[in-house]
Amino acid sequence: MQLKRIYNKAEPTDGFRILVDRVWPRGVPKDKANLDLWLKEVGPSPALRKWFDHDPRKFSTFKEKYLEELENDPEKAAAYEELLDCYKQYNGKVTLIFATKELTYNHVVILKEKLLKEVQ
Repeated sequence: MQLKRIYNKAEPTDGFRILVDRVWPRGVPKDKANLDLWLKEVGPSPALRKWFDHDPRKFSTFKEKYLEELENDPEKAAAYEELLDCYKQYNGKVTLIFATKELTYNHVVILKEKLLKEVQ
């Protein structure tokens, strides 16, 4: 599994490309995004995303709240299950696509960690 910004060039090694942001990335035409799937429902809620604002000091709390959303929100839980199914179907050859410049403190890192725990 890889994590990649949508602004980076798509590569054949990306495998199945899944956008996991709730909001469509600025400046990227949908027909040029080279995506296989957009799972916007798996992204954090707008309120949580705005509260967090990629502040490293809030990351641990953000992680807890985001994992709670994934467990307790039926729409998010279903989207996460679809993500997990894709991971299994493509034998882990998936790339989670996102837009933020922040590479360490974002929801995609949390998704990757959760997926890897569940498939091991």
